[in-house]
Amino acid sequence: MPPEKHVPDPATRKLTAPQHPLLQHKLSLMRDVQTGVKEFRELAAEVSLLLAYEAMRDLETEPQTLSTPIATAQFPMLSGKKLALVAILRAGLIMTESVVRLVPAAKVGHIGMYRDPETLQPVAYYSKLPADISERRVFLTDPMLATGGSAVAAIGTLKAAGAVSIKLMSILAVPEGIKRVHDAYPDVEIVTAAIDAGLNDHGYIVPGLGDAGDRIYGTK
Repeated sequence: MPPEKHVPDPATRKLTAPQHPLLQHKLSLMRDVQTGVKEFRELAAEVSLLLAYEAMRDLETEPQTLSTPIATAQFPMLSGKKLALVAILRAGLIMTESVVRLVPAAKVGHIGMYRDPETLQPVAYYSKLPADISERRVFLTDPMLATGGSAVAAIGTLKAAGAVSIKLMSILAVPEGIKRVHDAYPDVEIVTAAIDAGLNDHGYIVPGLGDAGDRIYGTK
């Protein structure tokens, strides 16, 4: 965990970084260079589920009358807006594929972005979103919130399509990326497993865990 001065003031930034021991343990295993593709992919899926638990803490519920084998009573059931899970391709896929198991009724969308290795700026190449995205609470997934360029571009795409309620779920983030997202979209809450110290000269998170997409798909 970086020094306190690196973390944006929670009073002015919509930021959640749960410190649950199980979540931090799994994240530490993901960081380990010795962790292979299969285990890394499984850990990424598990961490995504734990992040979703936190990100969806404020979903609305309402009482409904149900009968158990013993008695009839009122119990909380989800209500309010329906959900949409939107992955920033390609690395965000592992997160949405995991979280949709928790909320199988959620619609799934995809936004294709890659970072130009020279300029470090996002380049969009694909977008396919639910037609009724304006009526849904959107959870945008991207494992690494580094420079924040891809996240800001993806959020812009979502808002242009009519999305109003957006949360960004990232496995790792840095202050630079958090600031860039909140400067552009202060209404978007970020949920991340950890806030690392910063970026190196190549725009990678330090200490980080390497390139999430390459480690998930074994492409490097």
